[in-house]
Amino acid sequence: MKTRTLTASVAAAALLLGMTACSSSDDSADDASGSASDGGSSSGATLTYWASNQGTSLDNDKEVLTPVLAAFTEQTGIPVDLEVIGWNDLQTRIQTAVTSGQGPDVVNIGNTWAASLQATNAFMPFGSEEMDAIGGADKFVETALATGGVEGQDPTSVPLYGLAYGLYYNKAMFEQAGLQPPTTWEEMVTAAQTLTDPSTGVSGMVLAAGSYTENSHFAFINATQNGEELFDSDGAATFTSDGVVDGILRYVDLMQSDKVVNPSNAQYDNGALAVADFANGKAAMILTQNNAGATLSANGMTDDQYGVVAYPAPEGAESDVASHVAGINLSIFDNTDAKDEALQFVKYMTSPEVQSTLGRPFSTLPVLNDAEATFTDNAEQAQTFIDIYNTRSAPLPLVPSEDQFESTVGKAMNQMFATVATGGSVSASDVKAALQTAQDQVAATAG
Repeated sequence: MKTRTLTASVAAAALLLGMTACSSSDDSADDASGSASDGGSSSGATLTYWASNQGTSLDNDKEVLTPVLAAFTEQTGIPVDLEVIGWNDLQTRIQTAVTSGQGPDVVNIGNTWAASLQATNAFMPFGSEEMDAIGGADKFVETALATGGVEGQDPTSVPLYGLAYGLYYNKAMFEQAGLQPPTTWEEMVTAAQTLTDPSTGVSGMVLAAGSYTENSHFAFINATQNGEELFDSDGAATFTSDGVVDGILRYVDLMQSDKVVNPSNAQYDNGALAVADFANGKAAMILTQNNAGATLSANGMTDDQYGVVAYPAPEGAESDVASHVAGINLSIFDNTDAKDEALQFVKYMTSPEVQSTLGRPFSTLPVLNDAEATFTDNAEQAQTFIDIYNTRSAPLPLVPSEDQFESTVGKAMNQMFATVATGGSVSASDVKAALQTAQDQVAATAG
């Protein structure tokens, strides 16, 4: 999974409540500049760009990005110094740059960080002038652009790479059982129960139940399907409302009462472990993002062996939201001395040509209206994810405490799955008590 969450409030970091900085390895920086015929930009500026790790390694990212950035230099005369930073280091590097004032010109951020980073006042707002300079707000998918910052304020980031969740299912298993792809939660659970066979070690579903980020994402999606908000209009957490409790218990019950998820999944702390089980025939279905294709292929599963549908909502649900708007955004540090050059760079990186070029190696969805997905040659699957991303996704809460929601609620769900996996039980009152603790933690941090 490419999306990540800050584990400490960046806004707090701006007040020096920061974490110890981690330096990137010596080989994580690369000069991707080219020699333009005019000798450089009119101001002589060289842009510094921190890119997040999207490919199989830091070196893979540099290999993919270097010719793309060289083409930008050739077109504009603006050299670019590229540094690819791993996700384990990126949050700390940004925090340190915010507090020290010594950062790059342009940086990739996880789009769920946008509101927290906006609160630091360290990033350039994209007002009407800046938005026009990068090609206008209308070029972006509306839900993707909504991740750029707090609602009602000029965004301090714009979409770069899109991702969305889908329900992957094993075609052969479904055909052999005479099942159709599920369109409701109830159909999904019934299919999973039909396909669960402990005697052969096959589960109906596999979950990354030990990943707090994955768990928090489905807490949000399920709560949204129930018509609930996780924060009120003042930004205060509302985790204990009935719809949030019900949504989380519904998800935990896949292991607990529905018994379609192997208890060992409570130890799966990343999506790759779950994807491997699905690819190897240990599970009939998996909830994962569209960038899973490379991992499935690496495990020997071809895209004609699985289908994808939207994550289904229960019958009578308040909303058919099937994913949060996942992905990566671009921000410009407000103290840059190369604002015009940085805006040209953002315009270039969010152009249809570059979106198409990078979509395949990074397995991402285009963030532009009317753009084609290039992450797969399977047109049906591509269209499924485009539809989910464009019409059935919602941004995670656009509040500075969003990162605290992911950490507190996601880790509480980790413990719920661990309890079930070790023979215990989790009731609605248990869920509510855990959410009350999480809500109190967020309130204390905000205070």
